[in-house]
Amino acid sequence: MRKFVSALAGCQVALLVSTAWAADWPQWRGPNRDDVSTDTGLLKQWPAGGPPLAWKSAGLGIGFSGLSLVGDKIFTMGDTEQESQTIALNRADGKPLWKTKVGKAGAPGWGGFAGPRTTPTVDGDLVYVVGQYGEVVCLQAADGKEVWRKHLTDDFGGGRPEWGFSESPLVDGERVVMTPGGPAGTMVALNKKTGATLWQTKDWTDSAHYSSIIAVEIDGVRQYVQLTDKSVAGVAPADGKVLWKAPRKGATAVIPTPIYADNHVYVASGYGIGCNLFKIAKTAEGFSATQVYANKVMVNHHGGVIKVGDHLYGHSDGKGWTCQNFKTGEAVWAEKDKLKKGAIAYADGMLYCREEDTGTMALLEATPKGYTERGRFAQPDRAKPKAWPHPVIVDGKLYLRDQDRLFCYDVKAK
Repeated sequence: MRKFVSALAGCQVALLVSTAWAADWPQWRGPNRDDVSTDTGLLKQWPAGGPPLAWKSAGLGIGFSGLSLVGDKIFTMGDTEQESQTIALNRADGKPLWKTKVGKAGAPGWGGFAGPRTTPTVDGDLVYVVGQYGEVVCLQAADGKEVWRKHLTDDFGGGRPEWGFSESPLVDGERVVMTPGGPAGTMVALNKKTGATLWQTKDWTDSAHYSSIIAVEIDGVRQYVQLTDKSVAGVAPADGKVLWKAPRKGATAVIPTPIYADNHVYVASGYGIGCNLFKIAKTAEGFSATQVYANKVMVNHHGGVIKVGDHLYGHSDGKGWTCQNFKTGEAVWAEKDKLKKGAIAYADGMLYCREEDTGTMALLEATPKGYTERGRFAQPDRAKPKAWPHPVIVDGKLYLRDQDRLFCYDVKAK
């Protein structure tokens, strides 16, 4: 009898392990905000027609919000006709679990791009979201119950960017950090449990654009790096003091998230601006930022740039999909005819590229040797707006958000 009970307990433990999720994707661009998935054992060649569809879900509403996946839940945002909402879905099958009002629905700026643009950030049992009009809401992950609420313009003097607030909040330690922009301070830190203001950058007052903050450690000093249309800077977590700042003029809309590696910060943007690499060094006075290069090899509008090894990959306006040497800035290869402009993600040696007009997904080898495609497929039920949300690859699944719908594909090698 004792042996039977022990065996039964062992089976229960095995069952729990087998049904647990191996990895999470808790925020914009993943755990490290770099769109690099740690998944392995994935398909290196897609079958004709693409990988098998595991499930699809509808009812997410209008918008361009990305996905966060933590535990047994998926979090995203979407507009109904009446309001902007945060939405939780069952990770196993995409079925809705709860929806909570964030704020005003609609399309800030010209062009009619309706809906939220930000990705929820999940930290423990709390979820942090930002609406396109500046609402900042902390919710309980379990049931969507509101914990606290702030507003980027009303509470922090921010100026709404032309196309609405698009930044995904950063949670670091006890702080949730965002970019309201404006005379009161470019960056603000709040207590993540209460929403109380901890600091706002008095010595940095650039307007907010569309990039999201990254947390890095440079020469042993933790700091928050953000990009605006005027500069790129590193800020101290404890008090919001600007540790270093480099002038870097953008145009129209500065969107891509910065990349950090080996004491260097890389930034890129579209509208003819291009990319820059800055070396950040610790000095007797604090930190210095020295420009290593500035060129137009990577004129990335908003699909993102990914660093894999010593190389960068992304779409460059006018040049197509591009591989660039991170340290020197030199172009390695470019291909503009086989796949049009879009968003990019990385997993297990491969690039997952999503064409914004058609929604076509292509699998590419992440190699400086050249553009090598290993399969493509056309996403079904394409919505009319651009397919802007970035692909997410986690736990053997590829997730594609397309307005009201969410598609989950099985990309695990068999």
